[in-house]
Amino acid sequence: MRATLIHNPGAGDARHPTAGQIEALVKEAGYKVRYQSTKEKGWTKALKKGTDMVIVAGGDGTVSKVARRLIGSGCPIGVLPVGTANNISRTLGIADVPLHYLIRTWKNARHLKFDAGVVTGPWGERHFIEGVGTGLLASSINELEDNKTLENLKDTGIKVTYAQQIFREQLDECPAMKIQAELDGEDISGSYLVFEVLNMSYIGPNLFLAPDTVRNDGKFDVVLLAEKDRGKLQDHIKGWQEGKPWPPEFGARRGSRLKLEWTGFPIHIDDKLWPNGEKKKKPRPPATIDLKVEPRALEFLVP
Repeated sequence: MRATLIHNPGAGDARHPTAGQIEALVKEAGYKVRYQSTKEKGWTKALKKGTDMVIVAGGDGTVSKVARRLIGSGCPIGVLPVGTANNISRTLGIADVPLHYLIRTWKNARHLKFDAGVVTGPWGERHFIEGVGTGLLASSINELEDNKTLENLKDTGIKVTYAQQIFREQLDECPAMKIQAELDGEDISGSYLVFEVLNMSYIGPNLFLAPDTVRNDGKFDVVLLAEKDRGKLQDHIKGWQEGKPWPPEFGARRGSRLKLEWTGFPIHIDDKLWPNGEKKKKPRPPATIDLKVEPRALEFLVP
């Protein structure tokens, strides 16, 4: 069986296997492997070559990049969670499964169909795998990316805990934002600390906001946290850090089409912030951002 192995050698920490070790484990399981590092220019060309499955060894960013390019292809994806947060793997229930065991199960694994998202705005049209949102998470992305201490931490567990602490500190000061939005024709406008349209149970630094996510029902989970929920979210993050991961009832809504009026606030699409500040010509508000579901667009291999 042919397998294309897409690997991010910069993901994770020293406890994770090297590129050579991962490739050896896959070959030992009986696969003919084509290895491709994401650090090499033009790595996406490897996804256009014939294969029976695609293996992704990396974190959420790498998995999302690969998955977006495989939407609608019918090609099964085997994820090896060697990143920091591993939100996608946690949603799939494989984040803590040993890599050598995962690899051995693929030939007889369940093929889980998973929805993908499509978001259209001033940037054009993009697919997303994890989620789209604004408020606290979007406003914290630059702080997390620019934090030198976080950047220099090598242990992934400590890194997640430290990121959560930054997030808690940001939550203390984050104001609620006025949002105009419509979900399946229903007005859900209001002032929110967190406004997240989720395709996965986890987002950001392992924030477990949508425990009841259904992977292929053609609907998003929409988490709306207002000022009254500030303390509840603080307690949830603290509880996660103390090993009590199950979230309080945040009251997520479900829907298949969402329209959001953009008035200039930052918005994240998976782990990328928009507007990103690098474009010479910035878009001018107001504009409508439209989100919809692409049902059963992806296929993941799960034991």
